[in-house]
Amino acid sequence: MRRYVLSLLLILLCNALAGISDLAEDRAALLALRSAVGGRLLLWNTSEQSPCQWNGVGCESDRVVFLRLPAMGLSGQLPANVFGNLTQLQTLSLRFNALTGQLPQDLGQLDELRNLYLQGNKFSGEIPSFLFGLGNLVRLNLAGNKFSGEISTDFNKLTRLGTLYLEENQLSGTIPDLSTLNLTQFNVSYNDLSGSIPSKLSTFPPSAFEGNSLCGSPLSPCAGESKNGLSGGAIAGIVIGCAVGVLLLLLILFYCKKSRKSEKSRSTDVAPAKQMDVETPSDKTMDTESHSVGAAAAAGAAASGKTEVGPNKKLVFFRNSAQVFDLEDLLRASAEVLGKGTFGTAYKAVLEVGMTVAVKRLKDVNVNEKEFREKIVAVGEMDHENLVPLRAYYYSRDEKLLVHDYMPMGSLSALLHGNRGAGRTPLNWETRSGIALGAARGIAYIHAKGPTSSHGNIKSSNVLLSKNYEARVSDFGLAHLVGPTLTPNRVAGYRAPEVTDARKVSQKADIYSFGVLLLELLTGKAPTHALLNEEGVDLPRWVQSVVREEWTVEVFDIELLRYQNVEEEMVQLLQLAIDCTAQYPDHRPSITEVTARIEELCHSGLQKEQDPVSIDAVDGSSERTYSVDSGAPPPSSG
Repeated sequence: MRRYVLSLLLILLCNALAGISDLAEDRAALLALRSAVGGRLLLWNTSEQSPCQWNGVGCESDRVVFLRLPAMGLSGQLPANVFGNLTQLQTLSLRFNALTGQLPQDLGQLDELRNLYLQGNKFSGEIPSFLFGLGNLVRLNLAGNKFSGEISTDFNKLTRLGTLYLEENQLSGTIPDLSTLNLTQFNVSYNDLSGSIPSKLSTFPPSAFEGNSLCGSPLSPCAGESKNGLSGGAIAGIVIGCAVGVLLLLLILFYCKKSRKSEKSRSTDVAPAKQMDVETPSDKTMDTESHSVGAAAAAGAAASGKTEVGPNKKLVFFRNSAQVFDLEDLLRASAEVLGKGTFGTAYKAVLEVGMTVAVKRLKDVNVNEKEFREKIVAVGEMDHENLVPLRAYYYSRDEKLLVHDYMPMGSLSALLHGNRGAGRTPLNWETRSGIALGAARGIAYIHAKGPTSSHGNIKSSNVLLSKNYEARVSDFGLAHLVGPTLTPNRVAGYRAPEVTDARKVSQKADIYSFGVLLLELLTGKAPTHALLNEEGVDLPRWVQSVVREEWTVEVFDIELLRYQNVEEEMVQLLQLAIDCTAQYPDHRPSITEVTARIEELCHSGLQKEQDPVSIDAVDGSSERTYSVDSGAPPPSSG
């Protein structure tokens, strides 16, 4: 028995010594890395024997498994024979530093590596073949470097790979068939690629391929192709048929116009209005086709089989609005389609008197005139500097029009997601936090009207901007006018989990939607396009998963990383957004608390100087790891 106990103790002692030896090797490897590329903020306390206490280092079972050193001012080349000693490493993040040269070959020895983030450096050469031996790799981000050569078909060996970012490099050749991969994130934009896009990748948005000489879905068809694979004869037949159809349509329009003149009624040319759905952030162009508001109303009525605006009706102005034009002036105004939203199509109308207004043609409104008037008057009487004023309305059986002030800078959605390529002006922290505060104040005003008063449709396309980028909340109160045909998925991405009827949205549901909007401001990601790491993952769940598994700074929009001394405020706003998107309504804060917290962090941020730095030298990450409560235990590495 004594011999058995001694043997057991000896085994345990040997295992403990082996663990100490392995951790010592990890420590030595990290010190070698620091000696080679140490940045200004890589200040590890080497008097501590365990590297698990060092900034950016995370351990499990006395082995280093996480090494996150993003934006630490690291420069030079990665040393050889260092990473191969970190045999249990699962996540390596060296993003947004100034590292150069080729990747060291011993990276290929990290059999446990799952996440490799190297974006925003100056690595060069071909993508090394040893990376294709990392069978456990799930996420690979090599964007924003100087990698050259072709994209290898050996990527197909990484059977667990879900994220592959290769944009903004110098890659050439064609995109290989990656049919064995189940990618949920993919981007090769702004390289020197050419040829057709493989069908397996055609489900990704056009932005994933722009900046190359590529063709095929989702971009323009390749030469000699048709989108539906039709023969040349079939295409010719379609073209001829379309031409005949257009001629018939012109004859009909000419006849209608002549008939109108004979009846001495006002005539307009009805131009088909191209519509841009402002709820789709990837749309980067604005339709500038001009026609009249009257023509737009006529076109919509004709399409639905209804009559146009009745001559015996009048435009009704609210008490706080001066009546400087009438319905006839509005119908004669030249109009431009601004967008198609949840409740109807919006137009920019330029009146003959020189005034510009926004007109919304409502759809799916099934209430009678008395009920409509009662509800819309309550909306029109709302007067706050962070709300878009409702100036007038028109009601008939077949047409309902709302007249608002025109906001020249467009929507927050367009500002965040439009023109993400070259020439874009980065949206800084001061502007984003100011927009968040303005929107919160507008919503707080609505909620203060009573416990049942809510916005009902909070989203970034309903936050409009003044010339000074001040937030103006629009479309408030309209959810109560829509019919049952408006299903909840029409506001997908922002809808609180408890909402089953889009006409009945509580104040707590408003808070959830506002929390999603805050996440959109912080991440730069659109919630309706947030299939991020696995099918069906929405923006709040993605943020929470990153907070649990990655360093918190991973979630922020790259444009925000230019501003180094407001990280604490950014994390505070992130925490607020997570609180707002809690699954249970009772766990969400009130809009009063939300506004107060944003005011506090905005005031704190104004006390600090916000000087942007170049992305190659950004070192904005603090020495400490920020903790955000995602509803789960924080990661061991922070």
